[in-house]
Amino acid sequence: MKTTIYKYILKEIWPPLVASLVVFVFIVLAARIINISEWVVNHGVQLSQMVGMISYLLPGMVLFALPASALMAVFIAFHRLSGDNEILALKSSGIGLYQMLPPVVLISTVCLAAALLISLFGAPWGHRSFKDLIFRIAQSKADLGIQERIFCEPFNGITFYVNGFSSEGRAIQDVFLVDRRDPSSTHTIVAREGRIVSRPESRIITVRFKDGTIFVSGRKEAGVRTIRFDAYDLTIGLDDIMPALTARQLSPKEMSSRELLGSLGNRKEKHSEYHEALVEIMERFSIPCAVFLMGIIGVPLGAQLRAGGRLVGIVVSFVVFLVYYLLLAGFRSIGETGAVSPAVGSWVPVLFLLAGCIWLLRRAARERTINILDRFFPVQET
Repeated sequence: MKTTIYKYILKEIWPPLVASLVVFVFIVLAARIINISEWVVNHGVQLSQMVGMISYLLPGMVLFALPASALMAVFIAFHRLSGDNEILALKSSGIGLYQMLPPVVLISTVCLAAALLISLFGAPWGHRSFKDLIFRIAQSKADLGIQERIFCEPFNGITFYVNGFSSEGRAIQDVFLVDRRDPSSTHTIVAREGRIVSRPESRIITVRFKDGTIFVSGRKEAGVRTIRFDAYDLTIGLDDIMPALTARQLSPKEMSSRELLGSLGNRKEKHSEYHEALVEIMERFSIPCAVFLMGIIGVPLGAQLRAGGRLVGIVVSFVVFLVYYLLLAGFRSIGETGAVSPAVGSWVPVLFLLAGCIWLLRRAARERTINILDRFFPVQET
């Protein structure tokens, strides 16, 4: 009999789990698609590259959406069972609330395992692959954007004019370049020849000039400084192209767990980079634990609320997730500064969920209502 009940509860949980996950991922993707569409319009990104960007961002989006999806799916399932008096019928048959937990624990464990795989492998791979793709796009822009005897601007703030360009050797002859990236001054470079050199390991494109002159004109200076050179390197980093998402060095979110652990040994304990790396590796385990607890919390919340329909599930799930996310973001910022140990701060949101889970389960098992929820979602007497 219990097996039949467990299968019945599982069938109530998994459809809203899939649906809510799709909805949450779509919402997060809609916020990011604006930036991606700007690349399509302003930088000529191809459709295949756009699909690649989205696929690399998906693991992080799924990891972000899993806690709220697990909570909402379990909440909606038990809210429906409670609203139709099925929980009451099960209790009358001698099946208490704790005996209804095994299917929820199974679903929550599956979500935990998925979140753990994504946080340890999928998300770092996605972040790194996304930035590598941006670098390849930037590299192709340098190749395709520079044309002979035409003023062109393949990168924002950098204007090229070349007399000759070889795409195979990436060599340029008789170069005229204006660099306006520095708001305080403008650098004008005139050189006999140059070469475009890509450094994928550091995600930097270097334009290497030979035998030329640099004219530096300041915005607040009347004169122009002249610098002669035999060789000069102009560096174009990804931060010049997409400042909010790129960096020359691997960020902690891009590193594998082995690389993160190795970086901890190479950084000073009180340095900000050390704290950032420690926060990242702690969150790769704390967030999956939060996903598990979110699923369990949905049981007492759903069993206690009988009014309001599915809209209540959406509102309550969103509020609980918002509180958790604010705690996560707040202690992440504090932990990165070193004011609180990242090893402690990263687990505070999980401890909050654990305490809430125990308290809510005990009240629901004793059939004691949650006063705050009764105030906002009163049951209509018939």
